[in-house]
Amino acid sequence: MPGSATPDVVVVGAGMVGAACAEALSAAGVRVLVIDRDGPAAGTTASGEGNVLVSDKEPGPELELAIASRAEWDVVLSRLPERVADVEWETKGGVVVATTDPEPLRAFAAKQRAAGVDARVITPAEAFELEPLLTPRVTVGVHYPDDAQVQPVLAATALLAAVRDRGGEVRSGVAARAVRRSAQGRVVGVETDDGVIACGAVLNACGPWAGSFSADAGAPIQVLPRRGMILVTAPLPECVRHKVYDADYVGAVGSGDAELQTSTVVESTRSGTVLIGSSRERIGFDDSVRVKVLRELAAKTVGLFPFLGDVPVMRAYGGFRPYAPDHLPVIGPDPRTPGLWHATGHEGAGIGLAPSTGRLITELFLGLAPHVDPDPFRVDRPAVLAS
Repeated sequence: MPGSATPDVVVVGAGMVGAACAEALSAAGVRVLVIDRDGPAAGTTASGEGNVLVSDKEPGPELELAIASRAEWDVVLSRLPERVADVEWETKGGVVVATTDPEPLRAFAAKQRAAGVDARVITPAEAFELEPLLTPRVTVGVHYPDDAQVQPVLAATALLAAVRDRGGEVRSGVAARAVRRSAQGRVVGVETDDGVIACGAVLNACGPWAGSFSADAGAPIQVLPRRGMILVTAPLPECVRHKVYDADYVGAVGSGDAELQTSTVVESTRSGTVLIGSSRERIGFDDSVRVKVLRELAAKTVGLFPFLGDVPVMRAYGGFRPYAPDHLPVIGPDPRTPGLWHATGHEGAGIGLAPSTGRLITELFLGLAPHVDPDPFRVDRPAVLAS
């Protein structure tokens, strides 16, 4: 895209979802400009674990999107420029275990299998074969071969590199303030602190700040921040081979409770550190370190992997995830303002769902047949529309 050309779409937000949308649009020949008030992957994306999961979702629209997105990851990775293609993509699979009543986890796996997920119920002995350092209190496990992991900052910046290679542009340090409309009410530009950028459409990919930007754009949607915390251990020899979490995690993912919820999620990184989560708490944009949260995470983790009780924690970090009240992403055009689009509300699943989100935005933008049903994610559903 020449510097003087008017972009077809200005993507507001250079996190994982914005980057994936920009990459998919540019791969289809759409002229794209990405802006971010900070820089690529500087917000929610930098504070995530890189989860690409089908294992943690109840049957329904989000699971369908996750299954499609897991397949789309292979397509997106194949389009990355060779110089940035190593995004620490690992098809390690996931293991979910119960340490109490095994029946709820077995029933959940059965529902997922009926929805098309490869969910293999395993005995405690088989769980120990996959993860020898697990607690002996395991009563049942489920192996999910399709779960994967990616380094989210590397992935987002690689997607944006692909956008640039196709002539698109990425501008850091540019904050969007509002959209500019024609006399007929259609978007014709985005107002920024660096001036007005003329464009054909604006995509709100602001993550937890999407609700704020949508209000500034005159078309408010309900997207709220939900904070999560992660512990990081010192580097270790190989000790956790899969993404491992307890059966309580599924309930925490689907809960709308504003109070603190913690469940055990453990995985190793390529550098040897172990990431320990997870927590969910609706406390606005309060970014203070909450010792209570860290203590709960540590205590529950030792209950799942006792050896971690003797391992030093190197650091802790947290971030805000975009939460929609009905737990479904917001993907598509805003019927109130022609030319305004949204891609947000993925909460903690944005890394995994980003490729299909980008593909769906591109299909809808170009009038192509969508690869998943877009209706459950529409902007004008009652749970999302703000007054």
